[in-house]
Amino acid sequence: MQYGPVASVGRALTLLDELRDSEHGLGVNELARRIDVNPSTASRLLATLESAGLVQRDGAQVPYRLGLTLVTLANRVLARLDLQALARPVLVELMERTGETSTLSLPSAREAITVDSAPSRSSVVSMARLGQPSVAHATAVGKVMLAFGGGPLPPQRDLIALTNRTITDRTRLAAEVAAVRERGYGTVFGERDADVNAIAAPVFDRDAALAAILGIQAPASRLEDPARLLGVLLEQAGELTRAVGGTGSSR
Repeated sequence: MQYGPVASVGRALTLLDELRDSEHGLGVNELARRIDVNPSTASRLLATLESAGLVQRDGAQVPYRLGLTLVTLANRVLARLDLQALARPVLVELMERTGETSTLSLPSAREAITVDSAPSRSSVVSMARLGQPSVAHATAVGKVMLAFGGGPLPPQRDLIALTNRTITDRTRLAAEVAAVRERGYGTVFGERDADVNAIAAPVFDRDAALAAILGIQAPASRLEDPARLLGVLLEQAGELTRAVGGTGSSR
């Protein structure tokens, strides 16, 4: 058996829509006018919503606004989002538009872990190392993790030279991380693998915390200047940020 919509529930949802679009809140009479009901009906609907914490006000004559319970509900929804599933079409789009391998890395306590990639279709491909931690001082993803993940720099003893371009001085690494934080993306030029260049950008959640890192990597001979792919990378990072409920950066 199928049932039609409940009119009172529909009106209550319309009230929430009106309050969502109001910057300073709305009074009973104005809300009643907007949803085309009498003030007593609007008042009863608002009282029900207020008892559930979906709307609130600071006094009897103060306009209503959205309640904090909606934040809790939104957090529960966002916590259940599968970021990797949301990122998959973004990775594919990034690979298609750049022609190069795109990667998704997730932050952990100290390092970022690459969990998915869309390999380039070129005959010469830079393959991502899924499941392995990024090398913080020698990868674009690692530099973004250091810049936006909130953790400390690696100790000097961990700054091992992997190529002749690897940053092995902690003072120089600190300056590089500061530059990544300022400009909003990280790059490497043969610093982990001598023949691989890369660029990476952060993805932020609704609390402006680092949620993921999108990267692009390719043979250095084909990607002499990773920054030429910055526009599309930032566009896709922004799209994924919005998909997980974020609105901006932590800078």
